[in-house]
Amino acid sequence: MPRTVIIAVDDSAFSEYAFDFYCKYVMFKTDKIILVHVSEYTSLVQAPVLMTDPIVVAELIKEEEFKVKRLVDKFSDKMKQLHLGGKVKQMAGKSGEAIIAAAKEEHAELIVMGTRGMGTLRRTFIGSVSDYVLHHAHVPVMICRQPEQSHAKDHH
Repeated sequence: MPRTVIIAVDDSAFSEYAFDFYCKYVMFKTDKIILVHVSEYTSLVQAPVLMTDPIVVAELIKEEEFKVKRLVDKFSDKMKQLHLGGKVKQMAGKSGEAIIAAAKEEHAELIVMGTRGMGTLRRTFIGSVSDYVLHHAHVPVMICRQPEQSHAKDHH
């Protein structure tokens, strides 16, 4: 029976590491992959100075669309090489909430994501997408942290 797996992706090395880790250690050949990308449009358009200049807004949107296309192409190529089936789901809004919503809509059985591995103090103030997903998901969540990240960085 195919399993639906949500993999949260952005253009960071963290999400690529999570994707690769999943493929190497967790993947079943029958898995249906849903790559979830949360658009940054909302944060771009909320900057007050941009609201007055439609040309700047249009440029930022064009730049974001280019980044998304490059991202989708990269992960699509990886999926083709592994003969994995799936699709890309573009979401908007706050990343954590959007990932949870995608998991519910797609009836996912697993969520896979990377983490930036922020220190405890910083996470307390700004919140962490991986923490949010972990605490609000209705299915298991696999959070992949890159091993080469130094724990000394956490104490800044």
